[in-house]
Amino acid sequence: MIGQIEGTIIEKNPPEILVEVAGITYEILVPMSTLYQLPESGELVRLHTHFSVREDAQTLYGFFDAETKKMFRSLVRVNGVGPKMALGILSGMSVEDFVQAVRNNDSEAMVRMPGIGKKTAERLMIEMRDKMIEWGSDDNVGSDLSSQTKSSFTKDAEIAMINLGYKPQQAARAIAQALKVNPEINDSEELIRFSLKSMI
Repeated sequence: MIGQIEGTIIEKNPPEILVEVAGITYEILVPMSTLYQLPESGELVRLHTHFSVREDAQTLYGFFDAETKKMFRSLVRVNGVGPKMALGILSGMSVEDFVQAVRNNDSEAMVRMPGIGKKTAERLMIEMRDKMIEWGSDDNVGSDLSSQTKSSFTKDAEIAMINLGYKPQQAARAIAQALKVNPEINDSEELIRFSLKSMI
């Protein structure tokens, strides 16, 4: 079992990154929420990891914080939700947003995620509701997840930049750079503006 990994980022190719540890380079799949928080290539990073073993593949998933890893593991236990879909959910919304959506029975928020239909969204609402006790009270969610990634406005910014003609990888890198230089950004329009500047 690989619980954490610390090494040098060699390459970012969303959703995959390459991390070198003691001469060995690991391929790690990460949600976009984690990608936005990563340092630049060539710098050190420590990730919380989940190692998945199947008959046809061995895959390592990485997360910037323990809370996101915990949510990923909860999601993949839901019937019909595999690692790919769980990664997509955590790319499209923060853990805090997901917890609130489940508590509010907001299946529409799930349907907006790529690859999630109405039946899957309803199943998520039902099966995840009982697990919400693990995440404390509503008042504690924000504080418990203070280290969480920026809210879903980062996803909005990424989609907007892709619509402008940029490749997903270009958009992700520009957004990550903008957030690193300007961590106080808190809305998609401002994030898009700074992201575009970083590409000049």
